[in-house]
Amino acid sequence: MSQLQWLRAKDYPRMPWKNGGGFTEEITRDAGDGLEGFGWRLSIADIEASGGFSTFAGYQRIITVLQGDGMRLTVDGQPSRPLVPFDAYAFSGESQVSCALLGGAIRDFNLIYAPLRYRARLQWYHGGSRLFSAASTVLVFSGQAQLAVSIDGQLQSALGLYDCLQLSGNERLLEVEVLGRCCVIELTPLS
Repeated sequence: MSQLQWLRAKDYPRMPWKNGGGFTEEITRDAGDGLEGFGWRLSIADIEASGGFSTFAGYQRIITVLQGDGMRLTVDGQPSRPLVPFDAYAFSGESQVSCALLGGAIRDFNLIYAPLRYRARLQWYHGGSRLFSAASTVLVFSGQAQLAVSIDGQLQSALGLYDCLQLSGNERLLEVEVLGRCCVIELTPLS
């Protein structure tokens, strides 16, 4: 049976980075405690200075700048394109990664998942969009102050900036409609 949960930005727990270089606000995860045992994890991080990223062996990462001028990553010695707000970028959690800020401090959004345990899809939307998903977990993350979300034609409580709607245990095809800037993440365990 599916379960719908509203996650509010004001309630996200704050935890130190794995490398001690900053702090992360954890939005949600599938399991585990601290930085161990999860199959997927969604978080927001504040990057105040250029520097190195933590490594997560066995995981895939997708990062998106939310606020600020942006950054450029160097992944295993190869520079990325300039990453500006709402432009997702994927890389291996095992890679050696450093970032150079393009201006001042930034805030970013991170999905870290184990590709041997989960299939993941992450898409940013702006304006009115409708999609269909049969993923077991569907997350809608708000990138604006008031986001309207409907699931199977039922309007849900509006999401505020950086709030997240999590639907877990889905076993059917869902219609998800959003009106505004948001990220939709679909996660399905691999058998």
